[in-house]
Amino acid sequence: MVLTLVRLCAREVVSDHSSSPGWLRWVPSELFAPLLEAAFSSCRPLAVGELVQRWPERSLRVGGRRRQGQAGPNRLCIQALLLAVVRGLSDRRCAMQILDLCGLQGDEGGMGDPMGGWSLTVALCTMVVQARAGARKQKRREGERERKRFSALEREEDIKRERGQYKKEQEPDGDEESSDTERMTLSGSVGDEEIKGVRRRMELERQRDGPLAGLGDSRKENEEKELGSNVLVHVRADLFVNARSWERVRGALNSSGPLKLQCRYLRVEEITVSSIRTLLDLLPHQGLLGVDVRYSSLGVAGLAELLPLLSTFPALHSLRLHYCNLDFRRDHPGQDEALRDLSRGLAQLQELRRLSLTALRLPGQLRVLLSSLPQPLTILELPYLSLTPSDLAYLSCSHHAATLQQLDLSENRLDETTLPSIRRLLSQTSGSLQHLSLSGCGLTDGLLGLLLPSLGGCRALKSLALALNPLSVSGLTDLVRMAVRMPSLRQLLYPNPLEDYQPGLPDLPSSAQLLDWPLDETTDISMTSSHLNRVVKDSGRTDLSLTCDLLNYDKDLVD
Repeated sequence: MVLTLVRLCAREVVSDHSSSPGWLRWVPSELFAPLLEAAFSSCRPLAVGELVQRWPERSLRVGGRRRQGQAGPNRLCIQALLLAVVRGLSDRRCAMQILDLCGLQGDEGGMGDPMGGWSLTVALCTMVVQARAGARKQKRREGERERKRFSALEREEDIKRERGQYKKEQEPDGDEESSDTERMTLSGSVGDEEIKGVRRRMELERQRDGPLAGLGDSRKENEEKELGSNVLVHVRADLFVNARSWERVRGALNSSGPLKLQCRYLRVEEITVSSIRTLLDLLPHQGLLGVDVRYSSLGVAGLAELLPLLSTFPALHSLRLHYCNLDFRRDHPGQDEALRDLSRGLAQLQELRRLSLTALRLPGQLRVLLSSLPQPLTILELPYLSLTPSDLAYLSCSHHAATLQQLDLSENRLDETTLPSIRRLLSQTSGSLQHLSLSGCGLTDGLLGLLLPSLGGCRALKSLALALNPLSVSGLTDLVRMAVRMPSLRQLLYPNPLEDYQPGLPDLPSSAQLLDWPLDETTDISMTSSHLNRVVKDSGRTDLSLTCDLLNYDKDLVD
């Protein structure tokens, strides 16, 4: 009740921006967090900027996992936050040292105008570069002020000498010539006696020595080193890099200034192996948890080249490769050596717990890849991998089986020859498996009936996806009756039954045919949903959700 009252009051306070000068100076530090939350939820970018610029704590975290139905932060509010971070660098009231934006991005073009991963990455990199430029400008202004101060001191000394007010010790037998010599020596050393600080002495040496070859480069290096040692805020975020944002991200990571960009999860799309190598070289080695490579033509050689670089990140526990053009064929020259290189590279990933290989065309090679991993996986995603019976047989007996919490075998054809391996695998994972996807695996009523006892034995299972399988209403009914007897199951994604499609569908349609074939508009499609939900209701379960909406299905909502 108290938290609710605080939120209501915070929302009322930030609603009127004209009153902010009256309350900002009196707000205790404990109320900045609820006020900022209210400013984000009410879409008050001006309030967001003023609060962040005066942030009183060492760290600020914005983002993280959102509740079901909660929209991501508005684009204007995120932009106001980033601008306020730069302004706060010169504001003594701001105590921020760590800005954590991990998980902040939403979907591009989603509801509420959220800022997507690509847009957020570009905005972050722009903020880092602008802060660096501002720091350089400030350094130049300070240097100009010091030069003017030094010139004023020199003029003052000249005036004192001209008026005879400059006192010095002279030897008794000194003549006029020695006096002039001493005066010249003394005037030449005035700078070293009066000027304090290493940077000013370097400036005097430059003025005395004149323009030297390479002086501009060394000065730039010294400036970079000085800026790099004065990092004020460490910015942590998930970065999304593609060909359009590559140059800007590289510039931000390669720059030294008051803001230091750090990456938790790196997602790259459609960029070359050399560009990915450059990114990995620029990223700080501490803190990178996962790498997601999509739609990049890595090839076998490219992946083998990247794996040793990935092993230099000690906390890396997730590797995802989607449509990266890996193709192992029998007639491919050098295939055995390429497999050994990949196996050795994967063996170096000491902390890897999640591996996702999507559409990489690796039939019959699962043992070679997974057996080299030093630690058992908890998440394994192998959709569109053309798994063979030998692959599934190995997986069911591997050291990964007993620890798997999430398994995705979508779009791998299952039949009578592979069913024993699947049942053995489900038996091995019965105590740990929480999310299972067998969508598009060609499961008929008969195959599903043989698999239901093994599925029912998965006592930790929370979500089950069986979309795009050729099942009838009778088969779906048996599936739901089994599901209601699984107390941990919270979400079931089922396929449209064969009876709901227009005539002409093959007897054993593929997942692509089920996806493209039109539904029969003459039948009441909602009858299937009503029938299945009636089975759930009659069982007394109220916490089990049934859906056939493949596009909006999200297994993470049950966690």
